[in-house]
Amino acid sequence: MGSVPSSELYTQLTSGVLFPLQEWIKKHPTVRVRREMERSQWWSGEDLQALRLERLRRLLVHAERHVPYYRDLFARVGFRSENLRSTADIQELPLLTKADIRANTEALKSEEAVDLSRLNTGGSTGQPLIFFVGRERVTHDVAAKWRATRWWGVDIGDREIVMWGSPIELTSQDRMRDVRDRLFRTELLSAFQMSDEKLDDFVRRIRARRPKMLFGYPSAIALVAKFAEKRRIAMDDLGIKVAFVTAERLYDEQKESIGRVFGCSVANGYGGRDSGFIAHQCPNGGMHVTAEDVIVEIVDGERRIQAPGESGEIVVTHLATKDFPFIRYRTGDFGVLDDARCSCGRGLPLLKEIKGRATDFVVSQDGTVMHGLALIYVVRDLPGIDAFKIVQEDRLLTRVLIVPGESYRPEIEAKIVSGFKARLGQAVRVQIERVDRLDAEPSGKFRYVVSRIAA
Repeated sequence: MGSVPSSELYTQLTSGVLFPLQEWIKKHPTVRVRREMERSQWWSGEDLQALRLERLRRLLVHAERHVPYYRDLFARVGFRSENLRSTADIQELPLLTKADIRANTEALKSEEAVDLSRLNTGGSTGQPLIFFVGRERVTHDVAAKWRATRWWGVDIGDREIVMWGSPIELTSQDRMRDVRDRLFRTELLSAFQMSDEKLDDFVRRIRARRPKMLFGYPSAIALVAKFAEKRRIAMDDLGIKVAFVTAERLYDEQKESIGRVFGCSVANGYGGRDSGFIAHQCPNGGMHVTAEDVIVEIVDGERRIQAPGESGEIVVTHLATKDFPFIRYRTGDFGVLDDARCSCGRGLPLLKEIKGRATDFVVSQDGTVMHGLALIYVVRDLPGIDAFKIVQEDRLLTRVLIVPGESYRPEIEAKIVSGFKARLGQAVRVQIERVDRLDAEPSGKFRYVVSRIAA
């Protein structure tokens, strides 16, 4: 019998001893929760629904007794948590908006909460949202992410490159965090300003580390892939097994490019600081909802529940948020639920599609709403364009920012104008601006389409 490679032994030590020790010191039962999730993921839909109903009942009872905002809300709408008979009963409650949280931040805190952590969203689509999370919420989100990571045959302790841009991460690189990242073999690369010089350094560092997994924004990882391919630097000989992408919409061309250049699978993840770890893709392709922790509803513009297969806004109830409840929270994202079952055999429900945020859509001159892909497809396959960004200022003006490549020709602009007018309306002015570079949002994310009016 052959010996186990030292790298694999180190991963076993990290995931089996070092990481659990860290969580124990923090008083987070993450290992237990992950093990429970690895059992429950194979349960039937009926058993998962029974678990969710019990956890929802506990959340609502706690909110009614100990959270001022919900105590007042339940009394005002005549909702009694002890009368809950099914998860659908929460449809009697109004939706929770970002404006509600901003106006009632203190009242949303449980009177029994201790050691709350203050978080905020990146604010890439507007004003950042400030909110709080407790130990239970952190534990469950970490456990859910850990479970999904292990679906792909990688684990905590495997060499990892993270391409991220949130100021929260980048300003918390204190000594202890640096030690932790070294122990867990994680290297962070800033996705803020990815100039050619920085991209060259990224490629060098990825080749030197030879990671088993990548994690980050799809736009950032795809940009590194495009840069390496342009420089004819091989990246598919490093042993990378999977690239986990999240926080932005994953476009088909990004997935194809990342997989081809790095020679790895690409696993899409969906969630947020505010809404939690909502769903993750398994190797069989299913986008599995973290059903033990999250109830997902799809609502239309009139806040009516949409059936599986129908598109609408994603509304989330996170069952591990008793310290600062997120009950029927409007994410601002649009998607579609699926009533099919994944071929992997897991009982976890599926998201069929994640369409993106409201501001990823555009509005034509006559008021028709369409996904930004309708415009992206016009620009994406034209030669000589290294990068682009589409900004819809109003129904009669759309700007297209273009970073020209070596083969760029001015006549390309006429094709963009005619293509946009065909979709938006002939009276729409399409203003093309050539720029030297396009920077990411303040959060580090990159948005191909920004509509000032679609929201």
